[in-house]
Amino acid sequence: NSDILKFDVEKKIKDRSIVFGNLPYNISSQILTKFIRFKSWPPKYKRLIFMFQKELGEKILGEYSTSHYGRLSILTNYRLKILNKFLISSNCFYPKPKITSMIISFFPIRNVFFKIKKIENLEYISNVFFSKKRKMINKTIKDILSKEKINEIKNLRLSSRPSDLKPEIYYKITQLYEKK
Repeated sequence: NSDILKFDVEKKIKDRSIVFGNLPYNISSQILTKFIRFKSWPPKYKRLIFMFQKELGEKILGEYSTSHYGRLSILTNYRLKILNKFLISSNCFYPKPKITSMIISFFPIRNVFFKIKKIENLEYISNVFFSKKRKMINKTIKDILSKEKINEIKNLRLSSRPSDLKPEIYYKITQLYEKK
């Protein structure tokens, strides 16, 4: 499985490709992230159709103000739009697994409102905040941004928790972080 993650899929992929995969569940989020991290954006692929374990699929789809919202949905939604999703019953497999699967179809988008230079920076920012998801953001954000930059973020309450911040706030924090 680790060989899959070392493979440079961006160099091998052809223009307007549709990538379909029943991903190994133990590394499926890492594979999705690999497609989100493509250097050239928009990428050569025009669509991704992946099967995930239902619980992970819910985290990818996790909308703001739901219990599934988090770093994976923030990262995914910056570069991919969900086209379709549906569940696959465990009865469709033999031997029958103890889990339900979810197929999600994505297509790449260009975020016109927020220009992030390196997607890895958004990944870093969301990881830092959500690694302390029960804590208020005041200390975390002060470790990342200067007071002047923090003041540029409209309607930011330092007593918020990471899940209280909309994806756009994470995009703005990342933009300010990149302006070092």
